[in-house]
Formats: sequence, C-alpha cells, structure tokens
Amino acid sequence: MQTSRTVLVLGGGGVGGVVAATRLRQLLPRRDRVVLIDRERQHLFQPSLLWLAVGRRRPERIQRPLERLRRKGIEVLTGEVTDFAPEARRVRVNGAEITGDAVIVSLGADLAPDAVPGLEDAGHNLYTLAGALGAWSALEHFRGGRVVVLTAAPAYRCPAAPYEAAMLLKDYLQRRNGGAATVEIFAAEPGPVGTAGPDVSAAVRGVVEARGIAYHPDHQLEAVDPAARRLHFKDAASAYHLLIYVPLHRAPAVVQQAGLVGASGWIPVDAHSLQTEAPGVFAIGDVTSIPIPSGKALSMAGVGAHREAEVVAENLAAEWRGRTPERAFDGVGACFIEAGSGRAGYGSGNFYAAPVPAMWLHAPSRYWHLGKILFEKRWLWKWF
Repeated sequence: MQTSRTVLVLGGGGVGGVVAATRLRQLLPRRDRVVLIDRERQHLFQPSLLWLAVGRRRPERIQRPLERLRRKGIEVLTGEVTDFAPEARRVRVNGAEITGDAVIVSLGADLAPDAVPGLEDAGHNLYTLAGALGAWSALEHFRGGRVVVLTAAPAYRCPAAPYEAAMLLKDYLQRRNGGAATVEIFAAEPGPVGTAGPDVSAAVRGVVEARGIAYHPDHQLEAVDPAARRLHFKDAASAYHLLIYVPLHRAPAVVQQAGLVGASGWIPVDAHSLQTEAPGVFAIGDVTSIPIPSGKALSMAGVGAHREAEVVAENLAAEWRGRTPERAFDGVGACFIEAGSGRAGYGSGNFYAAPVPAMWLHAPSRYWHLGKILFEKRWLWKWF
C-alpha cells in the first residue's frame, strides 16, 4: 500500500507560493497533501500597487481570495508560522504543529520602516496595500511642491519599482498640475536595477532623467523628521512635501530563529535546485540569497520566484514518483518598467551570465505598457 506524503508551502500567498502549490497539486497524486500556509487571506498582485498609488486601480481588482485554491485540491491554512524546525520539517501555526515530508519556504521579506527613525510616520510605504492607498489619497490633495521617492536600503524586491513609481507620479502631476510639482529620487543604491548590469542600469537612469526627474544615488538615510518634513542622510539633508518610500527589507524572524539565515541575512540556497542546507527544505523568492557571477545577489523579483517555484515543484514531484529530477533554475528573468504616459519598457535576460548579466532593455512604448496590463489580467485569471 502506498502511503501519502505532505508538502508544506510556507508563505504561500505570494507569487512563488501560489505557483509552487498549484504545480505540485497538478503533478502529485491525490493521496499526497499540498498545504499552503499564509497569514493573509488574500493574494495581492504586488506589481499593481504602482497603479494603485496613482489611482489607476482599486484594491479589489488586484486581490484574490486564497480560499479559491481549495477548488484545486490545495489545503489552505490561514495563520502565522511562529516556529519552524527545518531538520524535522515541522512548523507551528495557530498553536498546532504540522510536519511535512518536504517544506518550501516562500515567506518573502519583512518590511521594516521602523529601522529608520521617523520614516514610518513621514510618508507612504510603496510596498503595502495601505501605503499605496495612502499615497493615492495624499496625491489627490497635493497642490504642489517637492515629491520624493526614497529607497531606504540598497536591496529590495522588484528593484525597478521605485523608478517606475517616480515616472508614474511625474506623469500624473504633470497632467494635473503642470509645473507645480517636482519629482526626485533619493536612492541608497549607486544606480537603478544594478543587478541587471551597468548597461541596463544606465539605460533606466537615462529614461528617468529624460522625464525631468532628478536622481540622487548613494544617499544613506539615517533619520526623517516628519514634523519638519526633512530627510537626514549620512552626508546631507533634504526637504520634501510628499514622501513615498521603499523601506528596509529583512528575513522574517521565524527563519532567523530557525537557523536558516546565512551571513547575507537571507537563506542561502543552491543556485539551480533552490535546496537549503536542511534536507527536504527548499526556499524560493525574496527570502533567499543567490550570489551571481557579477558579485551581486540575484534580484528579488516575482518572475524569479515564479520560475524557482516551478523548478522546485517539478523536481520534488519527480523525486516522489521515483524519477530523476531534471529541472534547474537558470537565472533567466524579465520585467516591465512603467515610464508614464501610457508607455513601459521591458527588460529581459540571464542574471547568471558571466562576468555580468546578459540583459537587454527595450525602450518604453505603448506596446510594452499593454503587455504589462495583459500580464496582470492573465496572472489573476490563470492562478485563481
């Protein structure tokens, strides 16, 4: 008699978790359990927060209930993972312990605006639903002045997003207020989307500056004075009237306490199999750290999490069916880059290429903007 096995997908409400759980359910026999665990009840399509922040989406359009995955045979458990024993593949959720034969960690990155004094009260967090809605509300009442888009640390998910946000804001304010507002970017990093290589980084900076957006790289934020509306950097200070920021990211406390986090502050995994040091435990998406030949780490991006999830799911299913796992994550990635005025660029290529990523950026056009709209619609339709 064949026994059933269980795979636990931790933080399964994001892109990587949804894809991993769905592919496993498609590939494994029904006797095997696929359990998706997430603290949220809704899947939020994160790329569309940019459109939400400028009034082009409503929250209900970019969310789907995770409960819908039950129709596919996936068990959905809502709750916080409060303890994780990797060697035993055991987790604690809602006070109860659950043990799996395999675990896929897709817990993402925790956002820590409180890491910088004053930041949380000074502006709007671009990477949360509440923050994007707050940005739109502030924008509706904004009558002019200095808009600052800020990155509080050099590494964060979707590295093009703050640059897209600045261009969308510039477009909106230009159409509504003419020259009554300026948009500037203060970045902790030395250049846009640096993991894509110097050529793409320079191209993105060129697109940003061509739209009249001042770019200030290598600015390390130390504190914000919300009352005075003033940013304090390591070597400078600057005023603002409206602040939209990307906060520091860090690995969730539960994986730090589990001993899975390496010197990088994230979970080290095999670059091709996504296997961690613990047998039967894999990690995908933002919670991981994968060095690439250029000396940087692989970008935190939804497309990467998606492709990593497919690799892990297909290899695990093959192994459980007595076959040799054959899939390998190859470092290929792509993303759309919104530029305002109904246009977007498109970057794609191989992050694993040496000595630098082999990436290309297609110039902004209406074609790629339409592509991003269709991608959003297709994602939400296909996976839910």
